[in-house]
Amino acid sequence: MDLTGKQKRHLRGLGHELHPLVTVGGNGLSEGVLSELDQSLEHHELIKIRVNAGDREERKNLIDELVTKSGAALVQTVGHVALLYRKAKTPSLQIPK
Repeated sequence: MDLTGKQKRHLRGLGHELHPLVTVGGNGLSEGVLSELDQSLEHHELIKIRVNAGDREERKNLIDELVTKSGAALVQTVGHVALLYRKAKTPSLQIPK
């Protein structure tokens, strides 16, 4: 899913006040983490995740893998926190075209 700059800007504004719902630990991705991520995206559409990985490259790889496996779009990454968006079957967020 590709988002335009205008859509990302809108979603960043909505995500500013959110707290991380999913935390990925040093053990990497497990079935439990992927299941929780899928449920959170289906329910909220826009979520923050915290990635507690050692270095920047490892964090980037984990986030890329999460995005690929979840089918979500990466809106923003700041430090250890990433903002993900995936349109739900019954969308509750209105994003600009």
